[in-house]
Amino acid sequence: MPALPPGLLIAWYGDDFTGAAAVMEVLAFAGLPAMLFLDVPTADQLARYPELRAIGVASTARAQSPAWMDDHLPQAFASLLALDPAILHYKICSTLDSSATTGSIGRAIEIGADVVKSKVVPLLVAAPRMRRYQVFGHLFAGLGDHVYRIDRHPVMARHPVTPMAESDVGRHVAAQSDRIDTALWSLEDVATDRAPVFLTSTDRINVFTMDCHDAGSEVAAGRQIWGNRAARRFVVGSQGVEYALVRHWLDTDELPEHAPTASAGWADGMVTVSGSVSPTTAGQIAWSRNNGFDAIYFDATKVCADPVTSDQEVARVVDQSLAALSRGADPLIYTAEGPDDPAVAQVNAAIAASGQTTATINMRLGRAMGTALGRILAQSGLRRAVISGGDTSGFATQELGIFALSALAPTIPGASLFKAHAEGPMDGLELALKGGQMGSPDYFGWIRDGGGLR
Repeated sequence: MPALPPGLLIAWYGDDFTGAAAVMEVLAFAGLPAMLFLDVPTADQLARYPELRAIGVASTARAQSPAWMDDHLPQAFASLLALDPAILHYKICSTLDSSATTGSIGRAIEIGADVVKSKVVPLLVAAPRMRRYQVFGHLFAGLGDHVYRIDRHPVMARHPVTPMAESDVGRHVAAQSDRIDTALWSLEDVATDRAPVFLTSTDRINVFTMDCHDAGSEVAAGRQIWGNRAARRFVVGSQGVEYALVRHWLDTDELPEHAPTASAGWADGMVTVSGSVSPTTAGQIAWSRNNGFDAIYFDATKVCADPVTSDQEVARVVDQSLAALSRGADPLIYTAEGPDDPAVAQVNAAIAASGQTTATINMRLGRAMGTALGRILAQSGLRRAVISGGDTSGFATQELGIFALSALAPTIPGASLFKAHAEGPMDGLELALKGGQMGSPDYFGWIRDGGGLR
């Protein structure tokens, strides 16, 4: 039977925490030892886990400027490349969240291509098992009972920071760089096993976006990426990259089938913080109110003011959360219930009045919610928590003193339960990180029950 080569198969760098964690769950639940670090791991940290076949680093790049990327990505990519992975993956969101000024995928491609010295970069955004599809270059995403082109998606077309107005993946990314030419590996190419066609140039980066909409095209995408890894080591895309690779490895018997991972069991007390304004999260908050959770509003306008006002808001929600726990309820701290919540307009007005950027306020808010979460966990002794919202997850998790996460129990793809690794009291914390648009209405209850496939 063929076998995967020894050594590190994949090193990935995630542009947000929830997405970076999603890569880990794809690999870990397929039977490949994987771990997500909150910074490039040290030699001592790696020495603790010699069995790893995949290593990731979570970042907040999706919320950052190209200048921030220039300061952080070259060294991060170089450090991961020094681990000698077969593939270096820059992980982006499966809904393509980005713009030329915030979370620029184009700028990240430029940096990664320069570090790896690659002129051809595969770009796979689609992940069919998450209802993310690319068809003849255009990205589609499922929501509820419907599938929408991404520029008409009820959530992504209204994203508060990077609203999607372009569904053509190649055009969207090329608009973020003056060094990139794009090509399409279309469904016709998949069907005929035809190689991508490029307009090659010595001073340009050739990016080819990959159509993928079902199991067959996912296998083909995995074969295309894995079979050309020597020449195209740097790959960009969602966790669809790992789904495709795993599907290909299973198809070629290089990877044996892995038994499903069981639930982690019910938690006697759990705390949730949510900075998401997605209608999906709003539905989850509504479900939770009727199922043993105490919804506690966090006034995000307070972080637009002075630090004292922000600290007072943190102290207030901590006190209310501890009181809820004393009554036997699970606290769920939230900033808004969907994009139409008046709280969203109030925060936008407060940001404008403060003179600060939205990115700065989002960072402050995430850190404030992380501080509140840490205090509640420390004072209550709880060992399970959820952070909802991609950007919130990144900034809040950084406040907990965690250096890595490993997979514990699955739920839906992209929102599993993890085990935290830390030097201090958060070691062993069971933590779920959920993108705003992810999850069933009962997601928070599902995590409270311990996850596990249904």
